[in-house]
Amino acid sequence: MAALTATATAWAPRVLSLLRIVAGLLFLQHGTIKYFDFPAGSGMHNPEMPVLSMFGIGGILEIVGSLLLILGLFTRPVAFILSGMMAVAYWTFHAPGSFYPVLNQGEAAILFCFVFLYLACAGGGVWSVDAKRGQA
Repeated sequence: MAALTATATAWAPRVLSLLRIVAGLLFLQHGTIKYFDFPAGSGMHNPEMPVLSMFGIGGILEIVGSLLLILGLFTRPVAFILSGMMAVAYWTFHAPGSFYPVLNQGEAAILFCFVFLYLACAGGGVWSVDAKRGQA
C-alpha cells in the first residue's frame, strides 16, 4: 500500500496538468462552436451573434480562457473567472429548467465550474507555463 501511495503522490502534479489540459481542450469546443461552427452541426453557431452579448462574451472567454488553460498560463486567475462563468451559466440557463441537473442538462456546467475552481486553488501543475515561470 505504501508503494501505491508513493506512486500516486509522485504522479499527482502530472495528473493535475493532464486534468488542466483535457478540461481546456473540452471547454475550447464550446467557444469554437459558437464562433466558427466547429465542430459543425450543433445549431449553436450564429454568424450574427453580437460580440457584446452574453453568448458572445461567453464564447470569447471560452476560447481565450481555454487556450490559456491548455498552456497553463495564468492558470489560477483564468480558472477562477471560468469557474464563475460556469456558475452563472448554470443558474441562468440550466437551473430554471428543472431542479435536477440530469433533467436541465447542466451536468457539464457544474463539472466545469468545480474543475475550474479546483484549478484556481491547485494551479496548473508541473507541465505548465506557470511552472516554468515559477508561478505554479
